[in-house]
Amino acid sequence: MRSIICIGLIVFAAALAGNAPAHAQYPTRTIRFIVPFAAGSANDTVARIIGPALADGLGRPVVIDNRPGASGIIGAETAAKSPPDGYTLMMGNISHAINVTLYDKLAYDFARDFAPVSLLAAGSFMVVVHPSVPARSLKELIALAKARPGQLNVASSGAGIFLAGKLFESMAGIRLTFVTYKSSPQVMISLVGGEVSVAFPGTTTAVPHVRSAKLRGLAVSGAQRSPMAPDVPTAAEAGLPGYEASPWYGLMVPARTPPEIVSRLHAESVKALNRPDVKDRFGATDMVPVGSTPEQFGNYLNSEIAKWGKLVKASNLRPE
Repeated sequence: MRSIICIGLIVFAAALAGNAPAHAQYPTRTIRFIVPFAAGSANDTVARIIGPALADGLGRPVVIDNRPGASGIIGAETAAKSPPDGYTLMMGNISHAINVTLYDKLAYDFARDFAPVSLLAAGSFMVVVHPSVPARSLKELIALAKARPGQLNVASSGAGIFLAGKLFESMAGIRLTFVTYKSSPQVMISLVGGEVSVAFPGTTTAVPHVRSAKLRGLAVSGAQRSPMAPDVPTAAEAGLPGYEASPWYGLMVPARTPPEIVSRLHAESVKALNRPDVKDRFGATDMVPVGSTPEQFGNYLNSEIAKWGKLVKASNLRPE
């Protein structure tokens, strides 16, 4: 009789396990981390810093899937259409918040089709010029642009960089000509080659070229100086008070992903950001780790959408 009871309990336990929701065993296979920007971009850098640490915590491989193009829209559309099962992650950034207003029609609804997990890191843009440009300060660049309206070409890639440049143009009272590229690495190649005069790349991307004197750094866009380039003043310090545009990088998943999976991903991302090796890798960049809760990240997203949407509408901006 005892043997029969034991066998019955084993069968009952097995039945319960078989009926358990899939997220109770999450994860059981490889996880795809969509980065809607090119390899070598700041978004890609953050993903490749956090990805291995996330994989360690989750016990499954996390594979980076670069889907660049259209200011992050192509990758976001791919992620939005993926099953909400925790096996597709996306690196959201400032471009996605701007795209909500900048583009009249998107194949996805950013607020409806994505769930925030955690704001991973934040950084700054850097105003850089080719050495042939006769400007050694932000004030001199503004004066040059006023003397040559529309003659300075600005390389742009992604809505974040594009609007950072447009905000600069508006606040400085100048007119620039924007040249759009598919990715930030292409922007740097064009700028270093002298095909364009000015750009607003992520500080992490710009610093190596500034240090090698291939480019000249005039200012950073954040509220504070970058730890990577402490000698480069903020735009406010350099003569443009009130100018601030900070790129950010956040972990997102398709909407309707089970709350338990979102909580697990949040916990593992915060744990990863606190690892000494991850902190060291971020320390070699312009980006500062954050690790917010899903609710905090959601509130921040709403504030960013409102901030940039107001500028887009007021300036009647359109993607170029």
